[in-house]
Amino acid sequence: MKGGNFVARVAAIALTGLEGTPVLVEAALSNQLPGMAIIGLPDASLAEAKQRVRLATQRAGVAPENRFVLVNLSPASLPKQGSSFDLAIALAIAAAAKRVPGERMPHVVHLGELGLDGVLRRPPGLLSAVLAASSLGFERVMVPESCAREAALVPGIEVIAVQDLSGALAWYRGESEGWRIGPPGSHEVHETVSARSVDMAEVIGQPEALEALVVAAAGRHNLSMIGPPGAGKTLLATRLPTILPDLTAEEQIVASSIASLGGKPLTELVTRPPFESPHHTASAVSIIGGGDGGSVRPGAVTRACHGVLFLDETPQFAGTVLDALRQPLESGTVEIHRAKMRAVLPASVQLVLAANPCPCGNAGSPDTALECRCTPIVRTRYLGRISGPLADRIDLRLTVRRISSALPAEPEEGRATSERLRRRVSEARARAAERLAGTPWRVNAEVPGSWLRASEARLDGEETSVLDRALARGSLTMRGYDRALRVGWTIADLAGKEKPGRHELARALALRGGAGL
Repeated sequence: MKGGNFVARVAAIALTGLEGTPVLVEAALSNQLPGMAIIGLPDASLAEAKQRVRLATQRAGVAPENRFVLVNLSPASLPKQGSSFDLAIALAIAAAAKRVPGERMPHVVHLGELGLDGVLRRPPGLLSAVLAASSLGFERVMVPESCAREAALVPGIEVIAVQDLSGALAWYRGESEGWRIGPPGSHEVHETVSARSVDMAEVIGQPEALEALVVAAAGRHNLSMIGPPGAGKTLLATRLPTILPDLTAEEQIVASSIASLGGKPLTELVTRPPFESPHHTASAVSIIGGGDGGSVRPGAVTRACHGVLFLDETPQFAGTVLDALRQPLESGTVEIHRAKMRAVLPASVQLVLAANPCPCGNAGSPDTALECRCTPIVRTRYLGRISGPLADRIDLRLTVRRISSALPAEPEEGRATSERLRRRVSEARARAAERLAGTPWRVNAEVPGSWLRASEARLDGEETSVLDRALARGSLTMRGYDRALRVGWTIADLAGKEKPGRHELARALALRGGAGL
């Protein structure tokens, strides 16, 4: 190819949610009036890249003079958004102007936003893009120096960290080799456990609730709590993550990828289960996620993936928001469909709901000074805002009461701490993982009822009689039957038993039969 017919090609990644698609940035010069155009379904922020790139290439001394630059983002049918294409576009223009060799550019993924002075900045979703590049077979990525540690969290890929556009040009010219880190296969991820600022030992006078939280944590079961204001519902929910085990290697990658979609760079993998507690005025899009055109915004259910999603004052949430959670709770994913885009986001969460027994919160109070003045129909309507199908997906239902003393019932050294409870939870999960070895499931909440009822894990009719009678009376749905079976297996794991018996299943049914939710 000669003269104005030369086309330079540079590799980049387009993110749709957490999924990445390879994009080839093509640049060509033509003898028209000086200018630049970007085609290939760019969004507004990407279309504005031509202003950033023009000034940055001029400062770096590689801008084509008196030529028209056409930039094509292939595949042209894929919507593209964000500022992560700035570096690739600038390098493609420099290569098209023959100011830098471009033979290696299609084999290196380029990610970075350009400042007007040519300095590179971190684009949102950097870790997800690097993970996508690795899974697509690329061996090298070029990223801003400020977020090189985040990119280096992905093993088996070489990270080329550059401070600005001039540094990227120097690397391709062979003028420097000092920016390479993490050659393929040599990178090791150093995981650190974040400091825990809260502890379950702060909970006073709620032994039944503590034991129910241990069951919920061991099997990753959904939980609801109903009780008057000040009973400790929020205290219990916010301390639930402290008794959950550290994330597995696979879960760390997913949680870290979701966290990378924010504006802050990561310096280490997310090792602890995330916790999300949206306000009751949150919209369905903010909880479930959404998008417009080609962009996708994860909601709270995705940000809490492999962790806890806590909805305080649940009846105050809009009914459409609560019902939108039904499908993610069953499938563990959220599918976002738009006219030109479809994205699947992870949403494997442990749901925790909390509510007062009535609008005033005093229903059932033994204190006459706090007598509830809500009518029965008002109470019914209040808790009825949580639909039956959503309530059917709750495994444990607790009634939390106010404590009668502010002093602990036992000495501090004998109280249940998060560390002690976390050991119990980890041991129970290890038993479940050993039993489920060879299956795609790791915790009891993931096991389908069909497998529990038709495999070697099937229990005798005498053991399941308590559930069978509840199902025959209509007080338990088939979904509820399967969920009670899962809770029974979790209780057996905590007790160190090989399988649940009638006692464990009766307790699972009792934990499922709380008041209200």
